[in-house]
Amino acid sequence: MVREFEVNLADGRVLHGYQTGQPADFPLVWHHGTPNIGRPPEPLFEVAGRLGLRWISYDRPGYDGSTARPDRNIASAAADVSAVADALGIDRFAVVSHSGGGPHALACAALLPDRVAAAVTFATLAPHDATGLDWYAGMIDSGVSSLHAAEAGRAAKEAHEASGAEYDPEFSARDLATLRGDWSWPESVVEPAVAAGPAALIDDDLAYVSPWAFDPSQIRAPILLLHGGQDGIVPAAHSSWLAQACPTAELRLSPDDGHLSILDHAPAAMEWLGRQVGT
Repeated sequence: MVREFEVNLADGRVLHGYQTGQPADFPLVWHHGTPNIGRPPEPLFEVAGRLGLRWISYDRPGYDGSTARPDRNIASAAADVSAVADALGIDRFAVVSHSGGGPHALACAALLPDRVAAAVTFATLAPHDATGLDWYAGMIDSGVSSLHAAEAGRAAKEAHEASGAEYDPEFSARDLATLRGDWSWPESVVEPAVAAGPAALIDDDLAYVSPWAFDPSQIRAPILLLHGGQDGIVPAAHSSWLAQACPTAELRLSPDDGHLSILDHAPAAMEWLGRQVGT
């Protein structure tokens, strides 16, 4: 069962959160993609419970029940997660993410070294200014157009979203098969985020193409990076770059998987995570 809660922040904002599992279980903080609301990943509830793990998550600012924070950067996620953890009386936790949640999870690992025990990312973005990375190489055309608009600033990004430009994720056959199975769940977190309008997505995309305000190479917790070789939404070169930049990272590339089907490897990643946190 998912239990919902709210955290009132010192700056007047509210974060809407979710939790599952038993208090004695080790907490995992889920970082959602774009555009999603923050409900934790239902397909992983069973394996998490079996491993003595529980889910904590929240809607990033502007999504669903969380107050918007225009012009937020990626690093700001660390303070928000710290506030959520404090409100729940949680000291140590791991972070898990998919897609656009990845940079936010890495921010927590870098900026909360005494609290983050381990990190798992599926199909994460790398920093926009990553040295030696052709950030757009292999990315689908609609993604390139959308993020180029973000590069041009808020007004250009808002105009792009208002233009009716179609976003075609170009999912692979394996991605579509994943959507027809246990991982049909993403539709339940995408639909309410899209229905609420593009404001939170705009804030996310502006943050992705701006300086992250932390260096991933400073992460000292163990990191597992999983990425599909057929991913055109976030090309696998992003995780490969992070694996080189982060001294504690382990990279698992799956050549035949795409942006969604990489999640089929999540149970094995959860087993890895359980070993890292000693459950």
